[in-house]
Amino acid sequence: MASHRSALLSNMASSLILNKRITTTVAKAKALRKYVEPLITKAKDDTTHSRRTVFSYLQNKESVKTLFGEVAGKISDRPGGYTRIIKMGDTRVGDNAEMCLIELVDFNTLYTKDGAVKQAKTRRSRRGGKKADGTQEAAAEEAATPDASAEPKAEKKPKKSSKKEKE
Repeated sequence: MASHRSALLSNMASSLILNKRITTTVAKAKALRKYVEPLITKAKDDTTHSRRTVFSYLQNKESVKTLFGEVAGKISDRPGGYTRIIKMGDTRVGDNAEMCLIELVDFNTLYTKDGAVKQAKTRRSRRGGKKADGTQEAAAEEAATPDASAEPKAEKKPKKSSKKEKE
């Protein structure tokens, strides 16, 4: 049974590395996380020894190539937690097993905060450049916005001042 388990985990790890996400049961995903994360950590150090060690676990040349090339480049600065398990609401029809999606964290752009931060940084730099070049245009836009919001405030202020004058 141990050989079946190791073969299952090896195949699932290879599929995860090649496809970046797979759908499986929650129990298998949790076992796969413990299996594949040390391999990804080992892939940060691209030496012959680490490649051979990872190959002894995966038994798949293409997945080792992808792991040390594409995956290791993206996760080089991450200290750990390379996988994410997302539980799906449905269950498997045959045995009612709870299903989930396990994926490599850096390859999903929907959930990564870094993608949003990088976009925001580029937007900030562009805005800063526009303000420096067209300061008058930016000042005109800013001046137009407070005027629209100042009108309701102007209506409220005379009412308050009129109450003070009555007292």
